[in-house]
Amino acid sequence: MKNKLSYIITVIAVFLVSFLGSLVTNRGMDWYETLNLPSFTPPGFFIGIVWSIIFLLSLFSILLFLHKNKAKKELYFGIIIFFFILNGILNIFWSVLFFGGGLIFWSILEMIVLNLTNLTLILLLWKNNKVSSILFWPYFLWVGFATYLAYIIYLLN
Repeated sequence: MKNKLSYIITVIAVFLVSFLGSLVTNRGMDWYETLNLPSFTPPGFFIGIVWSIIFLLSLFSILLFLHKNKAKKELYFGIIIFFFILNGILNIFWSVLFFGGGLIFWSILEMIVLNLTNLTLILLLWKNNKVSSILFWPYFLWVGFATYLAYIIYLLN
């Protein structure tokens, strides 16, 4: 039962991160639409699709990790769980900085930290479950692109 509960909590947590981030993003769209954007900015519907895929892949990554490690109570397990939680918090915080506060520069710095957590998870998971690690690669690549995009937006505005 304990393992099933951790799976349910994980699904709820990933959904909550996605929901809170999109809530803040949607509230900041009026401001965002006033910005000068580079020509290579993806359309909003595409960004939404990409984030939906990333959240699903992240969820599968976490669930695979939990399934493989359901009986372990090691420090290594705790470190990975810590980075998953930190990653979710940073994901929401980026939306708060960028869309909620219009703080483009600070959101760029925060995205660098967010992507460092992505890279850390990729490396930690690789030792334990390569599939779980690979499922996190699109997140890392997308946040790298988004960081570059935000930097260009910062320069244009």
